[in-house]
Amino acid sequence: MKKILMLLLFLGCAAYAQKEMPNVTVKSADNKSFNVKNDFSEKDKIYVFSFWATWCAPCIKELDAINEKYAQWSKELNMEVIAVSVDDSRTQKRVKPLLNGKKWPYQVLLDTNQDLKRALGIVNVPYTVVVKNKKVVYVHNGYSQGAEEELYNQLKKL
Repeated sequence: MKKILMLLLFLGCAAYAQKEMPNVTVKSADNKSFNVKNDFSEKDKIYVFSFWATWCAPCIKELDAINEKYAQWSKELNMEVIAVSVDDSRTQKRVKPLLNGKKWPYQVLLDTNQDLKRALGIVNVPYTVVVKNKKVVYVHNGYSQGAEEELYNQLKKL
């Protein structure tokens, strides 16, 4: 049974790898529009889209953990983290106060209608999508302490 689950997980990731980013436009925390396919398309730059919500404790822990390493990673790798909030209209009002307290260096996008989340087939957060040259090259769901090191190792391979 375990082998079957691992095979399904592998096939799911393999089928997803190299998929293009969807042509979806979302707003930033400061109300600018961004098309995720076209505005994050610098050649050979790595974009880490971290999907999160204010009510998701593991999401906040993951973004905090990445933040501790972000300056070092940015110097070493041509990369950028984009934190995509999937808070809906009921919880969206919590996003800006949380951001003011955290002072994360990330570009923050608000996927209030969850169009991007749906287009990527994301069910649960935290969810990480790594994109290079407009192609999804790595995905990861969930967070546990130390998972940022696995992400870093994946980024170094790109």
